[in-house]
Amino acid sequence: MRLRNIPGARDVIADTSFCIKEPDKFKGKWKTDVFHNDNPIHIEIGMGKGQFIMELAKRNPEINYVGIEKYSSVLLRGIQKMEELEEPLKNLVFIRFDAEYITNIFGEEEIDRIYLNFSDPWPKDRHAKRRLPSRQFLERYDHILKRDGVVEFKTDNRDLFEFALEEAPEAGWRIKVSTFDLHNDPKLNEGNIMTEYEERFSSMGNPICKYIVER
Repeated sequence: MRLRNIPGARDVIADTSFCIKEPDKFKGKWKTDVFHNDNPIHIEIGMGKGQFIMELAKRNPEINYVGIEKYSSVLLRGIQKMEELEEPLKNLVFIRFDAEYITNIFGEEEIDRIYLNFSDPWPKDRHAKRRLPSRQFLERYDHILKRDGVVEFKTDNRDLFEFALEEAPEAGWRIKVSTFDLHNDPKLNEGNIMTEYEERFSSMGNPICKYIVER
């Protein structure tokens, strides 16, 4: 269950320099106006408490990262983790934003890679279009992702993963690699960074599924 409604969370987000407040103003200009360099940009949609994307940013200072989270009280945890660092990560910023409108904040082919980790499964059929690996969202990613860019998706939800595998080709994407048991796949698991959810679910014995898709 995601954390919600922590008093003061939105005030913290409004005050911190780690969050971009009006991301639509930077559409097409993230490299020049936010990061002030020409490095590639990777984004995580649904960053949760930030463990995954913060570790990526630490390991890859030559890449710019944007962590996107819909819920203020969850994003607050990421901000707190950043504040605990001796030196904040200059190649990482956060946004509190609903990914449904992601084409409003990133320009055509502005993003090099997209990460989706343990996304809300929206189990009811009528909510299928809200799932982050759905064809509707893949169409949105198609606009902002460079032509050689990829989407990486991890989940412990087998039904959601099978849905994602079916949606990709329907949306015109090709499944580059996939596995139903990431942690026992030596090639795909090499260098894998676990999210908070991944640590919890794998400790319970749940196999982790992953795919990488491209156009």
